[in-house]
Amino acid sequence: MSATAARLPAVERRRAIVDAALRVFSCGSYAGATTSQIAREAGISEPILYRHFASKRDIWFACLDAAWEDARVGLEQVVDQLASAPDPAKVRSPWKKAVMPNLWIQGVIGAGEDPEIRRRVRSHMREVHDFVAELMRAQQEAGRMPQDRDANAEAWIFVAGGLLRSFADRLGGVLTDADLLAIMRERRRWLSGST
Repeated sequence: MSATAARLPAVERRRAIVDAALRVFSCGSYAGATTSQIAREAGISEPILYRHFASKRDIWFACLDAAWEDARVGLEQVVDQLASAPDPAKVRSPWKKAVMPNLWIQGVIGAGEDPEIRRRVRSHMREVHDFVAELMRAQQEAGRMPQDRDANAEAWIFVAGGLLRSFADRLGGVLTDADLLAIMRERRRWLSGST
């Protein structure tokens, strides 16, 4: 542990632990990750980690919240880009990194016996759905998405796309970059009403 690691303010230290945990969870699983690994990745001791988080589950919850915060900002940027981009094909995918869906899968599979994690994943997926559905309704009101598209159904398709991307990243070889690009193009074409 470096001398500077101990000097971070609590808020910054907490975020550094979450960032380290996101890397650990992204390379492995909830069940396989340990607080010892997370502390090492963060460059701190486990006692310092436990000053900020009571358990691995609490760290995982903080990771889920941080991943959603980042994804929400990214989604808003994508919507802004789509609204102003002359070539929507150049707009990046909101699921370029499937960190959040990967955490959902870990929550369901790796910690499926924990009722609090199950409750959190259900609530979180619903929150993401509702946010995306509202973004889509706003696009409809702005005339950038046909009115006959069901924003609720499309939001669930969006969530499913993140899960598909997560499986593809984890398994490797399921989807090629060309497959992902084709899916993105078709979704954009459908959502924008382009032919």
